[in-house]
Amino acid sequence: MSKVILITGASTGIGRATAEYLTQLGHRVYGTSRKPFTEIVPFQTLLLDVNDETSIQAAIAQLLQREQRLDVLINNAGLGIIGALEETPDALIEQVFNTNVYGLLRMCRAALPVMRLQGNGLIINVASIAGRMGLPFRGIYSASKAAVEILTETLNIELKPFGIRACSILPGDVRTNINAARLVAMPSLASPYRSFVETMNNIVNDEVSKAEDPLYIAKIIEQAINSSSPKIHYIAGPFLQRFSLWLKRFLPSRFFEYLLRGNYGLK
Repeated sequence: MSKVILITGASTGIGRATAEYLTQLGHRVYGTSRKPFTEIVPFQTLLLDVNDETSIQAAIAQLLQREQRLDVLINNAGLGIIGALEETPDALIEQVFNTNVYGLLRMCRAALPVMRLQGNGLIINVASIAGRMGLPFRGIYSASKAAVEILTETLNIELKPFGIRACSILPGDVRTNINAARLVAMPSLASPYRSFVETMNNIVNDEVSKAEDPLYIAKIIEQAINSSSPKIHYIAGPFLQRFSLWLKRFLPSRFFEYLLRGNYGLK
């Protein structure tokens, strides 16, 4: 059955791939972006900034005027960041949490009255495998995505009486434009963290540029949409990244930390 689907952050990456894929399957997809789309896309588009309540309400109103319902909300908009915890400026931390966490909550608050009135709906939050562990020099990003997972679990419990479900998708590395958009709190030349942050930024850029196409995440999102009882968390990364979660679960914490440091060349 065709569903009305709203996807945040749909101009590129996972959001764009998911919007195109679900449209091909016959769904009524509305992809959002903070800026107007500069090219013709196969799905409906809306201007929406998850950090702007007025923008959110206007986009929801436009969608309802056209469709009179909202079946699925996919909270995909997000920001990456690299930096040492000690030296990352508060302004950058707030920017990441404002988008990755508060923006998600703003979207849920705008969509839930509609879904509750319908008596059904599904919220899909794009988290990350990085949210399952404290990655060096990516701690702010990891923390924001960990928050997404916990909020999703709470939402699923609170919303079940209304016929609404919530789940999260945990991608690993995906080939997107996140390298260009990622925030980097680059330390000064005199900082003891300078070489570490530079190295980590290069490693992450290389990993993302070699990662799989985001279509594989779109197909997992489709599974959640089609399921009569979606799983709360869908782990969707490459094998080695999924395997790392198994290691973290069963290995002693100090040994797992040792392996993680070695993976990133940290003594």
